[in-house]
Amino acid sequence: MINRKKLEKILKLVEKPARYIGMEKNSIVKDFDKTKVKFAFCFPDTYELAMSYLGLHILYFLINQNEDYLCERAFLPNYDMERKMREEGLELFSLENKEELKNFDAIGFTLQYELSFPNILRMLDLANIEYKSADRKESDPIIVAGGPCAVNPEPIAEIIDVFQIGEGEEMMLRFLELVKIKKDKNQTKDEFLEALAKEDGFYVPKFYKPHYNEDGTVKNYEKLNPNCKDRVKRNYISSVDKMFQIDRMIVPYIDVVHKRAVVEIFRGCTKGCRFCQAGMLYRPIREKSEENIKNIAKTMIDNTGYDDVSLFSLSTCDYTNLREVAGEMKEYFVKNNVSVSLPSLRLDSPSIDVLKDLSDVRKSSLTFAPEAGSQRLRDVINKNVTEENLVDVMNYVFGEGWSKIKLYFMIGLPTETEEDVKGIQELAYLVRDLFFKRDREEIKGDFRLVVSTSCFVPKPFTPFQWFKQDSIDEFYEKIGILRSSIKDKKVEYNYHDPELSYIEAVLARGDRKLADALIYAYKEESKAEKLDNEFIYENYLSAFKEFDLDPDFYARRERSYDEVLPWDIIDVGVSKEFLIREYEKSMKAETTKDCRISCNACGIENCEMRGKHENFV
Repeated sequence: MINRKKLEKILKLVEKPARYIGMEKNSIVKDFDKTKVKFAFCFPDTYELAMSYLGLHILYFLINQNEDYLCERAFLPNYDMERKMREEGLELFSLENKEELKNFDAIGFTLQYELSFPNILRMLDLANIEYKSADRKESDPIIVAGGPCAVNPEPIAEIIDVFQIGEGEEMMLRFLELVKIKKDKNQTKDEFLEALAKEDGFYVPKFYKPHYNEDGTVKNYEKLNPNCKDRVKRNYISSVDKMFQIDRMIVPYIDVVHKRAVVEIFRGCTKGCRFCQAGMLYRPIREKSEENIKNIAKTMIDNTGYDDVSLFSLSTCDYTNLREVAGEMKEYFVKNNVSVSLPSLRLDSPSIDVLKDLSDVRKSSLTFAPEAGSQRLRDVINKNVTEENLVDVMNYVFGEGWSKIKLYFMIGLPTETEEDVKGIQELAYLVRDLFFKRDREEIKGDFRLVVSTSCFVPKPFTPFQWFKQDSIDEFYEKIGILRSSIKDKKVEYNYHDPELSYIEAVLARGDRKLADALIYAYKEESKAEKLDNEFIYENYLSAFKEFDLDPDFYARRERSYDEVLPWDIIDVGVSKEFLIREYEKSMKAETTKDCRISCNACGIENCEMRGKHENFV
């Protein structure tokens, strides 16, 4: 346990001390010394982001319901807190028992975005734990990681002991069961890792050795342990109704990014957007029952006191009976001034139907993602929405009193032209005109439109995994087109930094050779009092140069179909043949139907859509 007097001293000197004290409503404090298996859930970012992540709450309550297991939280301290901790000699600690992380049996990191990788190193550094697995002691905690970025584990394979590939609920319990066996039988770390490597869904990097061709591409993977799988298969939960159901969340004392009750209504997505990694990774689609959703929502509100419940999934409006569920929930909650909200909406008729049932909730902003500025490019990425859909939805929401809209787009998509980029401004002005070109008595509210563009990053296990990323200069050229063309004060334009998206692409498609550069970059960052994006970018470039790595090799190189990709050691269920078919169709701007309309033979086993349609591929 850390020195509490020192902690109390520095908490008086830092911003938002509530980030570090724990003791929130619904948090759980167990007897640390009497619990058999001690697990620290680490989100490699600040408290405000971490506490908005639903997966944290699910695993926290899942693990803590077992009397033999303990789950406590640890997050990345803000720079002021980190500085004071180093000055006072305090190591990174958990929120519940204020226990140093090095005293846990296992430490788990969730990998939600690649740019968080240096934060993992920062947290290990603050915990006084060596960066690389090979340098850690037998007595050090097992370092495990999971989440969407784990499907290409190679850039941090020398840092993490074991990766969980797939959905975590069942895998985490199995992982902790094996930790308990390790402790009971006094197994070595290698014996424990070998037991894990025999299981589906666990990737142990030390048991696989990548070999490279002369051109730097991966030649093959050599298995160093005969008990390992040839490829590690993603784990997924077949029934989301039978799995562990969360009925509460930890309620922060301070504002976080999303301060509301969140109810997951289904997993997976049937739309098949070709840029979307999550849409490929979380197949097949699995819906929770209507009764289950309503019961969870009611219990969640009772247990948290929140006045907003959000129905969450990758594509919420695709839930089969969403209108009925949302309507019934609104009717139940309205008397208690609890609103029902959706995280984002599709530009189609089902969205209008749902909004009709939620029409008397707070008129905050609505978010839509057309993704591309032209129909041709939307067909390339298989975003099956049209300008007509946009017009219909905007006319409805404006008529119902909404006046603040957010539109998300990507620039740098495959085959994008200048005309496609200009189409973003044209769509934005179309939305503006739809608001103002109505009778004066129909105009309600103060119109505000926010247009945001992110830079396309080709991600593993998508049809665009072979495509090259735009150069930074090309991104800025497209940003310049939009900045110069969007002049209306009612329309705000935001864009994501191309430099950071470039680094993201390097890490997303990288191999095992990146680990040393990551550590080097972190060590340089750790010398800075505060970071800005320009510093981060230049720092990474210096690190790549130090280890003779060409970042363009990872971000800006188009792959061939027969190249062995760093992530080919992982099997997420979606076949490479399907991804190739989708890539070829995208180059011809041909769309693919929703899986619920036409099974497209993506390779996923045990999918309820498979073979149901006459036109089964």
